[in-house]
Amino acid sequence: MKFPYGLTDFEKIISRSYYYADRTQYIQLFEEQADHLLFLRPRRFGKSLILGMLENYYDLRKKDKFESLFGHLNIGQKPTPSHNQYYVMRWDFSMVDGQGSIEEIKRALHNQINVCIANMSLRYPDTFTQLKINEDDSLASLHSLVGLVNSTSHKLYLLIDEYDNFANEVMVANRKDYAALVEGEGILKTVFKTVKGLSAGMGIDRVFITGVSPVVMSDVSSGYNVASNITLDSTYANLCGFSEQEIIEVLQRLVKDCDLPAQQIDSLLEMMRVFYNGYRFDEDSADKIYNPTLALYFFNHLKRHCTYPKQMLDSNLAMDRNRISYIANLPHGQEMIARILDPENPPKLAWLADKFGVKDMLFASKDQVFMASLLFYLGVLTFGERDQFGELSLQIPNLVIRGLYVERLQEMLLPEYEDKEAMRHVAQRFYSSGDIEPLCDFIENRYFQVFDNRDYKWANELVIKSAFLTILFSDIFYIMDSEQALNKGYADLSLIVRPDMRKYQLLDHVLEFKYLKLDDVKMTGKQVKETSREALLKLKPVQKAVKDATKQLTYYRKALSERHRESLRLHTYAVVSLGFERLVFVEISDKAGKVE
Repeated sequence: MKFPYGLTDFEKIISRSYYYADRTQYIQLFEEQADHLLFLRPRRFGKSLILGMLENYYDLRKKDKFESLFGHLNIGQKPTPSHNQYYVMRWDFSMVDGQGSIEEIKRALHNQINVCIANMSLRYPDTFTQLKINEDDSLASLHSLVGLVNSTSHKLYLLIDEYDNFANEVMVANRKDYAALVEGEGILKTVFKTVKGLSAGMGIDRVFITGVSPVVMSDVSSGYNVASNITLDSTYANLCGFSEQEIIEVLQRLVKDCDLPAQQIDSLLEMMRVFYNGYRFDEDSADKIYNPTLALYFFNHLKRHCTYPKQMLDSNLAMDRNRISYIANLPHGQEMIARILDPENPPKLAWLADKFGVKDMLFASKDQVFMASLLFYLGVLTFGERDQFGELSLQIPNLVIRGLYVERLQEMLLPEYEDKEAMRHVAQRFYSSGDIEPLCDFIENRYFQVFDNRDYKWANELVIKSAFLTILFSDIFYIMDSEQALNKGYADLSLIVRPDMRKYQLLDHVLEFKYLKLDDVKMTGKQVKETSREALLKLKPVQKAVKDATKQLTYYRKALSERHRESLRLHTYAVVSLGFERLVFVEISDKAGKVE
């Protein structure tokens, strides 16, 4: 098998027999939907390949290649009358340089559109010999092109990729002058206003636009109010990304090619499910989507080496951490990040916000609805379930994305080199020996020191759990889960060694956390700090907390022993936090080694 990792050229993928998950059945649905379509998905989710599919299907030049490109695919069995009946032009706004002054950005956009228009005379030389390119005004060039199209018996299909590229730059760079691109007679608003005007019987017949968020469309909507947004239409929930059945079919072939035991498909699938699955773009469907870039990254590694990649996060998606950083730096953003990491109290909203523009991003009050909605569009949150009050929860889709949030917490709370090195050492010691005392000392002396009295208003078990998660997170060694379902309960934090890492001397861990206010133990912060852990463990509220945690951990140990066929080197711990002053702990497992 050959995998089109990083490829968006539909013709190359098909003609060179790369793996392709057929999505051509949606072409007829697009035609039935509307003439102007807007489709949003997170970056690196396969949107450009959808445009490549449309380009090859409708392009007049590709008529002789229709059978070789589409004959074996769904649409090839019953093509629509419109196939190979259009002049096709494609704009890719990711190729526009977003740096420099506002005038330089405008010039870059004009240049990019002009290049695309000029290429039409090369693609269709018989039609556009009289094409006039206005180097100072690409929209005048567009008028010339569409005029020539309108003199023929065919129409123009315009494809626009990453239409919101500039707004994404705003998010990261906080460039306030970007508003000039979309407000008033800003260049982007003028571009879309022109496209709309030239669609009124002037030659542009269909437009398909892809992007990440609705930011720009909100700003230009007064000039382009004809687009049908199909982003959350359940019909198109599976348009991008891979289904689990598609993942299984590929794994079956790769396991055979690698001459691996057939039963290994189960462990491969479980790894991919934990790290890459979990995206839902239709709240009414239980179907979950795999990130296609990450899946292809995994497949490529498995094909070459017949084993998992050690680094489960593809570096091409690492930039998503900048999106999380944007939210974290907003007022109350850090609280939002902490809440996202709490499965028991996820962000909730009646429905996603879809009407916020650049000005809102720069100046408006950033409430939970805004922040959570934006993180959904960016692909670092996804649909959960609605509660009894009808509110929709949003959740982290998978372990790779959870790792990005944890990295952000590390940067916020432990930014110094010395802290990072100390954190790494205590984590490694815990992984291999189960020695939890240095870990607790580090959290007391380093992590808790970044909090002040204001933070006590939202102090709870989540803060303690986030501290341990931040320090211990390692997707290289562990499948790490927060609130993992075990025997009808939910373990606070579990670290189960990855199957490919069991050859090393790493321990499995489950931790259960309890939080006590200083008032609960009737002590001041100073008194708690000056009291030994041994003495604190004798306090009745602490003993009760440990007893409750022990009962829960007993269930979890049993559930883990039943779930994992191989013997676990399991250690379980009850950890009680007294305010943000001290941590006391008890190792609950009867003995290190196999689960009894």
